[in-house]
Amino acid sequence: MKYNAIRRPAREVHIGQVSVGGQNPIAIQSMTNTDTHDVAATMAQIRTLTAAGCDIIRLTVPDLEAAETIRILKESGLTVPLVADIHFDYRIALRCAAYGVDKIRINPGNIGDDDRVKAVADACRERHIPIRIGVNSGSLEKHILGKYGAPTPQALCESALYHAGLLEKFGFEDIVISIKASTVPDMIAANRELATACPYPLHLGVTEAGGGDMGLIKSSVGIGALLCEGIGDTFRISLTDDPVKEVEAARKLLNALGVEGQCGLQIVSCPTCGRTKIDLIALSSAFRSAVEAEGLADLPVKVALMGCAVNGPGEAREADIGIAGGRGEALLISRGEVLGKIPEEEIIPTLIGRLKEMKQNQEAGTQG
Repeated sequence: MKYNAIRRPAREVHIGQVSVGGQNPIAIQSMTNTDTHDVAATMAQIRTLTAAGCDIIRLTVPDLEAAETIRILKESGLTVPLVADIHFDYRIALRCAAYGVDKIRINPGNIGDDDRVKAVADACRERHIPIRIGVNSGSLEKHILGKYGAPTPQALCESALYHAGLLEKFGFEDIVISIKASTVPDMIAANRELATACPYPLHLGVTEAGGGDMGLIKSSVGIGALLCEGIGDTFRISLTDDPVKEVEAARKLLNALGVEGQCGLQIVSCPTCGRTKIDLIALSSAFRSAVEAEGLADLPVKVALMGCAVNGPGEAREADIGIAGGRGEALLISRGEVLGKIPEEEIIPTLIGRLKEMKQNQEAGTQG
């Protein structure tokens, strides 16, 4: 998917070394679940998330003591952008800004009078630190909840614009907005409305999505639907699980959408039927394991694993390489062309060998 061709225009915002909005790649986010006061544990988890491919990492900063962890992390030379998640206490925001955090997540309507909002806006402006406004269905302002009677998509959108307006009053527009709901249709509708109501980059997510398959499905439906419409500049798949799994799932989501420049190896495989004469389920599993073991998962190539020769060649036409299975053998296919037959036991070694050649050619072309 050529995302920029359908993308909602959004103001560009710089979060440390990562830029969101404009024509920039969609950024993957996650959040640490360590005690922020524990510097060593927090540092270790940040490094693990970075290695997994996380672009931006948020951590809670509940008090001024925890803000000291921000100072230590920034002084350590970490390059991944760090977002300080702050609620209610504007002094923590000022301290984190002074320590050079890359973004502050705070709702200006929750930190007190105009003097406090202005102080945070001025400190962030001076240091080129953007502010993320985050609105959840469970934390709407009383006056907005009273107006709508429930956390409707319209109520969520109005809340986000209310907080943005408090910053705009002081000339601060380096803003990212996030609207999250645990109900997927509400999350989608709220972000659609917000996308037409403001120029700011949008961070997507389904809050309290849960864990396991349901958490993945809810997040994929909500975030994926909006990305397919060109809405969204950064996102987090929130799971009741190890944060690394959030990053892994996010990368797979971009891969499934085929976002140009951000997807790795795509495997197209059929669900099998009575025509299938090879053990395609086992073959598919073994192939995925071989791809991971050989470090080929990030290769931007499409591979087709088809169970029979009836639909296989046609369905594999768009694949860079693939097979259509027969009894004890398979047709080897590349971009619609049948290259020959190979024994079943040679399928995985042959495909892996072809992928390695493609990787070498791509690397040679990049270096050239």
